[in-house]
Amino acid sequence: MAPFAWSGRSDGDGPEHRRFWNVVSEPERGRQTNVALVGFASDEGVRRNHGRVGAAEGPGALRAALASLAVHEDLTVVDHGDVAVTDGDLEGGQRRLGEVIAAARESADLTVVLGGGHETAYGSHLGLGPRPRLGVLNLDAHFDLRAAERPTSGTPFRQIAADRHEAGVDFDYAVVGISRTSNTGTLFDTADELGVRWLLDDDSQEPGAPVRFVEDFLAGVDAVYLTIDLDVLPAAVAPGVSAPAALGVPPFVIQAVCDAVVASGKLVHLDVTELNPRFDVDQRTARVAARLVHRIITRHASTPRHQEA
Repeated sequence: MAPFAWSGRSDGDGPEHRRFWNVVSEPERGRQTNVALVGFASDEGVRRNHGRVGAAEGPGALRAALASLAVHEDLTVVDHGDVAVTDGDLEGGQRRLGEVIAAARESADLTVVLGGGHETAYGSHLGLGPRPRLGVLNLDAHFDLRAAERPTSGTPFRQIAADRHEAGVDFDYAVVGISRTSNTGTLFDTADELGVRWLLDDDSQEPGAPVRFVEDFLAGVDAVYLTIDLDVLPAAVAPGVSAPAALGVPPFVIQAVCDAVVASGKLVHLDVTELNPRFDVDQRTARVAARLVHRIITRHASTPRHQEA
């Protein structure tokens, strides 16, 4: 995996001038760090799902948008580079992503994957393993519970459900931002069968209900994997995705939900998916994604961890 060449604005030396690119380094054996980044350069799942390809370019665009953001906290970040899906081998790419995440978790308080289509999610779960009482919280317009002959960007949470069932652990999955017009009746039925909890985009236009929904979900789990599909945001905010949202959930609501997750002390893994630079406008999608990643990891670094039972 070739390292990303981090660079950005510099206003001088010293911590008072610190920006994100100043706190990123390459992994070093035995060194503990706040955050480990991994890119997943894949849009094979989107292609299989008949979406707009280009998400494989997302990790680089997201890093570039992060680079010059100011950092006011003491923060250490290592970047493990990109796991790239080539020759259509999505399944192999997901396995390799899982292996990199599992290794990175040995020395990082939080692992963060920069996607990539939402097929990223299955690789993320492979890296976490079938740990008990893990909650999967998805901020997304879609359930991504499709039945298909092979994995796509629309199947990852059905795959996760199957793996967890086989391992004999609960599938605790909740989604904020579901669009009734973007999910068929079959998908709602599947969600019911699997015990999925969801909140519609119609009911997520102000922070109150989504934050209460998430806090209730968090109370029932010991650890949380947070996955953000950028198509949960309105198309005007996030045009650079495979399936732009006609309504979406406002960014301040998404931010409030993320704050609640971090404040719980239970966040163990984050991925941000579906950034497609080919369809972005003035880097709007990359910029809002970078703000979310920046906010989550800087707050996480100063939040006491929840002790799992």
